Formats: sequence, structure tokens, C-alpha cells
Amino acid sequence: MLPISDVRVDTHAHVFLRDLPMAAGRRYTPATDASLNSYLDVLDTYGLSHGVLVQPSFLGTDNSYLVACIAAAQGRLRGVSVLDPTTAGEELDRLDAAGVVGVRLNLLGQATPDIASQIWRVFVERLIHRSWQIEIQQHASMAFTLVAQLLDMGATVVLDHFALPDPGLGAADPDWRRLLALGSNGRLWVKLSAAYRNGPEGAFIASACWPILRDMLGLDRLMWGSDWPHTQFETVANYAMAFDLPNHLGLNAQERAVLLGSPAALFRLS
Repeated sequence: MLPISDVRVDTHAHVFLRDLPMAAGRRYTPATDASLNSYLDVLDTYGLSHGVLVQPSFLGTDNSYLVACIAAAQGRLRGVSVLDPTTAGEELDRLDAAGVVGVRLNLLGQATPDIASQIWRVFVERLIHRSWQIEIQQHASMAFTLVAQLLDMGATVVLDHFALPDPGLGAADPDWRRLLALGSNGRLWVKLSAAYRNGPEGAFIASACWPILRDMLGLDRLMWGSDWPHTQFETVANYAMAFDLPNHLGLNAQERAVLLGSPAALFRLS
């Protein structure tokens, strides 16, 4: 069994205020606040030492609130930003010093970036140079080529929400299994988070996917995230349910401890 870290991390949460500037063309506008203090309160309630804030897509590339929250938490939080690929190295250095450790590509309903282009190649090389992760939210059927390219370049890739298999196929999705097979180099991680984002049968899909994820990637390349405050699913999800997900999947206490602790180094929390 892998060593257990004293660090216990929620690797996927969002903070925002309704009156922040919103991105043009957004698919969703929040009706309530998800404040830093509220998030820190739930971390305390559930005995979690650290959290990772993921920039919400509706805030676009303005990461200022994310950075301010990381600073206010005094080392307890890390951030995953949303950035334009033309972002200069100096700005990446500033964000790195502020506790940002990665970039998220939320590609649902969006065009897949051309990683072979000059702009994207330089951007990815800058991220790799800073040991940043690249977090991807995309259906497994559409993610394979992009993930393969990024891994070939030497990037560390994190896939959101069980790597989003086809909701109609679940763990039997051949594209999902093909995607996971790219993880043999040890630089592919998957978040066990937000089972409800895999369709109405999300809980059943999560249960079927868990042993395959464990066997193909290894427990030390899986991580748990709450997806707090469960945007667009607030009526069917809450933190208690999210925290119970590893129990629902049948993890024992030692496996759960590894799941919460193994990403500590990835997020520079150890």
C-alpha cells in the first residue's frame, strides 16, 4: 500500500461572487455566491487540510478573484487558472508565485485547441517548464488526440469527473478505456468528482468506473474532488454527498486516505 500523507486535499472546488465581472458568451450565470469563507468552513467541517480552487468558466481568464482567495487562505489553497494561450511568461511567473499550479481547458461545447500550432506549442512548453498541470474537461470520445499530444510533449494532464465516459455506455465506453490507457507513463491523473456530471445514472457509472480507473492508472493517480458548490446541480448534490463518494465506491479507510493525500505533491502541498 502507498504511504499515507498527512495532507488531505479537496482537489476541485470553485469560489465566486455574483457581482464579479462575467465572461462574454458564458453558458451559465450563478444566482448565488460561493464565498471563500464558506468554502473554508466546509473544509474545516470535513477535516480537510487543503483545497484546490478551479477557475469557473463563467469568470473567463480574469483570475484575480482566484488569486485573492489563495492569498487570503495563507497557504491552504492552490489554484488552477483559465488562461489565453498567448499569456506571457512573466504573467505565468506571477501566477506561479501566487499559488497557481495549472491551467484548465474546459472544452465542453468548444473547439479542441490546435496543440501543434506555434501559439499552443509555446504555451504548453511554458507550462511544462513551470511544472504546471493541464486540467481538461471534455468527453472521453473527444479528448484522446489532445491528451495524447500533451503527454507526448511531456505535460502532466488531469482529467475531470471520472474522465467523462459516454453516459449511455459508462465503463463500457471504448473511447474512455482507450483514453485511460494513455496513463501508462504516470503523468495522467483522473479526478473522482461530480458523478452527477456523467448523466442521470452517474452514481452507477462511477461505481462501475472506479475499479477500472484503479487498475489502469493506479490509486496514486486518482484524486477526490467535491465540485463544491455543485453549480447547476445544487438541488441534487451537497458536500456531505460528495465527501461520501469514496465510501459509495467501496474504498476502505486506507485507500481513502491515499486518495486524499496522493495529489499533495502535484499541487505543491507537501
